[in-house]
Amino acid sequence: MTRQKSFKRLVRARMDKTGESYTGARSMLLAAEQPDESGTPALIVPDESIRERTGRGWEEWFDLLDSWGGQEMSHRDIARRVAEELAIEPLGWNAQAVTVSYERARGMRQVNQRADGFGITASKTVAVPVERLYDAVTDEARRSQWLPEPEDQLSERKATRPKSARYDWGDGATRVQVGFAAKGDDRSVATLEHLRLADKSEAERMKAFWRERLSELKTKLEAGGIHA
Repeated sequence: MTRQKSFKRLVRARMDKTGESYTGARSMLLAAEQPDESGTPALIVPDESIRERTGRGWEEWFDLLDSWGGQEMSHRDIARRVAEELAIEPLGWNAQAVTVSYERARGMRQVNQRADGFGITASKTVAVPVERLYDAVTDEARRSQWLPEPEDQLSERKATRPKSARYDWGDGATRVQVGFAAKGDDRSVATLEHLRLADKSEAERMKAFWRERLSELKTKLEAGGIHA
């Protein structure tokens, strides 16, 4: 089997859409540039991030999944195999990120489509310690300063300081989960997923919404404008 067949397919699809060279298209995909601008399915996070999280870059993962016959496997079976490789839970973020990105490359899934509907991811790096970022999201008083009513429809399901928080959104038909990671003493990143969305249109609307809200969170936190 040709090595990295699935990843090369993804690169060439972007080349067709954008007119970029192979090297340019590959570089943009590995950087996880916004998928909707070119119409090309994209990776969930940059190559650097997935390598840090799992010990493998995207091209290595795609090569491995191709060798497993991933194109003939269900989402559940791919996620389980990836999880076994990483010694983690199949529903964990890393296993799902690898699985979904591979399915996109293989044309097995639309951008934002998940097993239980559509889902989107938005992230933002903020120049504050991870504890401050966590508090700005999980504390209702702080959160209302960047996610004001009536938009604040989050009902907490579970929170683990300062790593993650899970919520019902609105009437509970969709879910929001946020992961937090330190990037040194004074920088941290929040990665938000909104899951179980009804269709592609709703997914695009919520992705734009969360990008805007996380940008507001970053601006206010870095300016010292969010208080208990």
